[in-house]
Amino acid sequence: MRLCSFQIIILLLLFAACGQTELGPAEVPNNYSEQIEEWKQNRVESLKAPTGWLRLSGMFVLEEGENTFGSGADRDVRFPEGAIPENAGTFIYENGHVVMQVADGVEVLHDEESVSEMVLYDGEEAPRVEHGSLEWFVITRDDITAIRLYNKENEQADAFTGFPAYPVDPEWKRKARFIPNPEGATISIVNVLGQQVDARSPGVLEFTINGETFTLDALEGGERMFIILGDETNRTETYQAGRYMYIDYPEDGSEYTVIDFNKAYNPPCAFNVYTTCQLPPPQNRLETAITAGEKRPVEWEGL
Repeated sequence: MRLCSFQIIILLLLFAACGQTELGPAEVPNNYSEQIEEWKQNRVESLKAPTGWLRLSGMFVLEEGENTFGSGADRDVRFPEGAIPENAGTFIYENGHVVMQVADGVEVLHDEESVSEMVLYDGEEAPRVEHGSLEWFVITRDDITAIRLYNKENEQADAFTGFPAYPVDPEWKRKARFIPNPEGATISIVNVLGQQVDARSPGVLEFTINGETFTLDALEGGERMFIILGDETNRTETYQAGRYMYIDYPEDGSEYTVIDFNKAYNPPCAFNVYTTCQLPPPQNRLETAITAGEKRPVEWEGL
């Protein structure tokens, strides 16, 4: 059967309408609000954990050679006063390796065993050590090698109950089409220090808002996809540098998944100055307002 031009146009419009319907709101269970509240509570508990982001109290960049540490004012790496002796030891940073030498009379534990000297970084492994309420280890960010310090005694973290957020709205749980990238594809990601890396991207997520189609480039996030996004609410209500989300991969045999913007959350740099958050790539800065998820922290003075 031959179709006239008018019939072909109608069919194309129908196909386009079907595609937009597929990318509309996702189904939500009857207890959806309770599920979001449970997610929020789990997030609070994670942030308040002994080494959660709320208890991060320092990032100290190491200089080549000897770096003294302790609570003394003259230490190169100064830990919180009263939490550790003034002179606790030395970090020796040479040839990409970090060795810790502990001062006499100071107890530092690794796996509950006292250590006087140990390798804190050998190019791959970065074991954690503790003294009282403090726990620290080495992190590397491109050409930066630093000590990351947590303090488990933190009244502000103890009192934390969650960030301001938009009311839960089922309309912000959206169907999305996953468009795979070629194997090994990467996108450029910049962090708050201005460092740039090429991060592996499994694919692109396509979805609609008010009938308009948008896309987000995904990053590998373990068993899920990791999304760094910006939107128009960053100007006034949400964190200026964007927010994060995790998204499930489609089930086997399907090209569809779900983006739940009610779970868009603040990156650690929104509330802690000792972090090195990644920023949204330009293509993930949406020209629309995502009025869902966590809002900008209010009167957060840092840790």
